[in-house]
Amino acid sequence: MQDWKANGSTTLIGSMPHRDRERVIDLILEESPEIPVWPQLSAFSAEQMIFQYLEGLPGVQMRNGSAFLQTDTPEFDQELYAFYEEYLEVDGQSRDLVSSRFKMGPETGGTFFQFLDRMHRAAPPGLRAVKGQIVGPFTLLTGLKDQRDRALLYDERLQDALPKHLAMKAKWQIHHLRSFGRPVILFIDEPALAGYGSSAFISVSREQIQQLLKEVVDAVHEAGALAGIHICANTDWLLAFDSDVDIINFDAYNYFEKFALYRDAFFKFMSEGRTVAWGMVPTADPANIRQETAQGLVDRWLKNIEGFTTPDMSVDKILAQSLFTPSCGCGSLPEAAAERVVELNKEFGEIIRKQP
Repeated sequence: MQDWKANGSTTLIGSMPHRDRERVIDLILEESPEIPVWPQLSAFSAEQMIFQYLEGLPGVQMRNGSAFLQTDTPEFDQELYAFYEEYLEVDGQSRDLVSSRFKMGPETGGTFFQFLDRMHRAAPPGLRAVKGQIVGPFTLLTGLKDQRDRALLYDERLQDALPKHLAMKAKWQIHHLRSFGRPVILFIDEPALAGYGSSAFISVSREQIQQLLKEVVDAVHEAGALAGIHICANTDWLLAFDSDVDIINFDAYNYFEKFALYRDAFFKFMSEGRTVAWGMVPTADPANIRQETAQGLVDRWLKNIEGFTTPDMSVDKILAQSLFTPSCGCGSLPEAAAERVVELNKEFGEIIRKQP
């Protein structure tokens, strides 16, 4: 697995705006055949990034259409005890992971299961890997609140339980994706890390974030998969470089110059054989999506990458350890714009791999 090379392949972030599952899966297999990804369809509430991974977590309640955790009742304490009991059984392999509380159900896993079925019937030729994704522990702990509207990050019980929950969710997903006999890549989606260092998270330490990530990344590795981290805005990139992830994915269309400030960390990361996934196709502004061309984006990447090259780090070496993706997910875009992003991404890969 560690010998796997990206070699300039393309893949996608995951979220798409469609409601027609069959159509969007066909689109992904057509436009991203080397490393297809199961799509999170945010049009279905059960498949939205945070909600999709709450299933099996103690204390989940709904209020005004939003989920929260009710943590101040005796029932929660009982549920939490049952959660840890099942976690330990699954972790110790005395209980089956596949049928455990960590599985996806028919609603949260609607598109995931349809993707699996479609792939088993007719996987695309040239398949090099299969990609999945899971919400990151920091994003879930800061995005999900308790009954007092307080982020779960400030509840020590959930600081411990929630990364364990996501670790098992990751292993469950990888178990299914490995059935295609190809390497599995699992991206940990951490958009909230863009807020690290701000006044909102002034009390959050680097060590705390690293430990949260480590529990999920370790689980991904234990399950035999490659762990990626996706952060769709700027952050302190040492949080990613100093972690054990195999792949760092960022919005290279908008934040290349910010990322370039970590040049030394980049060289160390690449020297260890790890991979950067450059998000070169814009997703935020529909005007940019319409106006950009794949060749123009390739030229932009080649110009920017000049600042990373040295006698020991050629463009060819960087390309061998590079994936290319859209800058972020497409779930909030109109369908036509999302499809344009997917098509541009494929065209980008076809052109970049022909560079002399």
